[in-house]
Amino acid sequence: MNKYLLSAGAFFIGTSAAFAHITLETQEAPVGSTYKAVLRVPHGCEGKATTAVRVQIPEGVISVKPMPKPGWTLQTKKGRYEKSYQLYGEAVTSGVKEVDWSGGSLPDEFYDEFVFRGTLAADLPAGETLYFPVVQECEGAAERWIEIPAAGQDEDALENPAPGLKLLPKK
Repeated sequence: MNKYLLSAGAFFIGTSAAFAHITLETQEAPVGSTYKAVLRVPHGCEGKATTAVRVQIPEGVISVKPMPKPGWTLQTKKGRYEKSYQLYGEAVTSGVKEVDWSGGSLPDEFYDEFVFRGTLAADLPAGETLYFPVVQECEGAAERWIEIPAAGQDEDALENPAPGLKLLPKK
């Protein structure tokens, strides 16, 4: 019986660190599909309220449309893609590269979500992980959830991991 309690305790200790950073609600999706990204913000920075959330959109995520949040200013930064993508039979060469929500206030003791949707290009490599680096700004502080693991490196070893999306084969 004690070994089960120890296992359960180790599970919760091991997972508490995983919930301490910004993550994606849905962490896998098939290439060639529309993906709704829900960034979960579980806390502020060192006890201070979150006042801005900025996410970089990785190459291969196209036609991005963010969801406005009441009380927050929403801006996007657009640019050229590294290559041309096909979307509904049309060539797409540029689009949203960053989404910024700012001017709001999410106290440290509350949780919230920031949402955008986009299309995962059909030629993205299934089995790999796309990373969405996020900067969380707070009153006089910031958390940079931007670390991407090197090949073969365990994501859990990162102190400030970027949210990741595992790419599944096209349906």
